[in-house]
Amino acid sequence: MAHWRDTMRPMRFFGIDARATIPLLLFIMHAETWTFMLAVGTATLFTFLERKGLTVPAAIRAGRAWIAGEVRPAVPWWERRHHVDYRK
Repeated sequence: MAHWRDTMRPMRFFGIDARATIPLLLFIMHAETWTFMLAVGTATLFTFLERKGLTVPAAIRAGRAWIAGEVRPAVPWWERRHHVDYRK
């Protein structure tokens, strides 16, 4: 029986991240060249991310943070107070 501390480990299917099996299942159900390339591409991408030290959710978060940029104001732009010139 597995120990409880093994519950956080990523799921594997023959050494590949289990999320890569979704396109593999698509290839099995619909055997075409493009589905094979999709399955191989996702497995390669997930392997590359693991070698870089990222899991898939961590890579998605890093990409989202890269797109959003460094400055993230706490107040949305439509609720910000604008400067008023009272000298007019």
